[in-house]
Amino acid sequence: MSTFKVKNPLIEQRADPWIFKHTDDYYYFTGSVPEYNRIILRRSKTIQGLTNAEEKAIWWKHETGPMSANIWAPEIHYIDGKWYIYFAAAHTSETNEGLFDHRMFVLENSSANPLEGDWVEKGQVKTQWESFSLDATSFEHKGVRYYVWAQKDPHIPGNSNLYISEMENPWTLKGEQVCISTPEYEWEKIGYLVNEGAAVLKKNGRIFMTFSGSATDANYCMGLLTADENSDLLDPQSWIKTPEPVFQTSEETGQYGPGHNGFTVSEDGQQDILVYHARSYKEIEGNPLYDPNRHARVQVIEWNEDGTPNFGIPRADTE
Repeated sequence: MSTFKVKNPLIEQRADPWIFKHTDDYYYFTGSVPEYNRIILRRSKTIQGLTNAEEKAIWWKHETGPMSANIWAPEIHYIDGKWYIYFAAAHTSETNEGLFDHRMFVLENSSANPLEGDWVEKGQVKTQWESFSLDATSFEHKGVRYYVWAQKDPHIPGNSNLYISEMENPWTLKGEQVCISTPEYEWEKIGYLVNEGAAVLKKNGRIFMTFSGSATDANYCMGLLTADENSDLLDPQSWIKTPEPVFQTSEETGQYGPGHNGFTVSEDGQQDILVYHARSYKEIEGNPLYDPNRHARVQVIEWNEDGTPNFGIPRADTE
């Protein structure tokens, strides 16, 4: 039985949440803020401690240019002795709010504590096309570092697909970029044709890659791709998509549009933890992207007998 006792929401009005547990035993948290104008970090020795941890804005959007609007979905990673933050940003102008004009960018910090020191802009991660791209993540497998992201293919209908590539270094891709998922099922295509927000969990001889689909309202939900750990991760045939969503709205628990997740572990290292956002109400006025109440939440992942993750249903807000 799970002994995980953390209140939900963990952090209010922090969408696209990401929690990274470092070797210093601190949990580092980042996520999108409702103003979409800065990147924040907070840290704590416990997951629950993140709720009231001091928050620091480590980077602000530019006044003009390609990083001047809609700062979305930052993720913090520790690679080869340095900290990196992947994020998406748009170019704003008098005629364009920059809403779906995003590109992907990288920040680097060589300090031991990423809340200190300088964050250096490493520039845009260049892909095969100059098109809407966002939600980058990175993982290492068998000595190779991979980059996974969402992007619009300008040659086919749809809003975003999932791609994977090897990395030359933490801000540069090398070799072929491969499409491993496009929206094909109805649950991925409500409002928008979306695959985005990938996160990777390696366990039981497999690589599990979650992602989110559909518009960012109550239809938003999580899907799952699975690859054998010995397969060629750059071969689209290696990735098998589960036909149904694996985590979705629950009227029963009052949680709507759960998704854009990450993974961490419990303090004792014994339990895998799902990190995600959801709203506690269904009806939204106006564009869901500008509704601020996607709150950061966490819950334990159970494991099925066949070694696959069971995400269950999003748990109710803690009284």
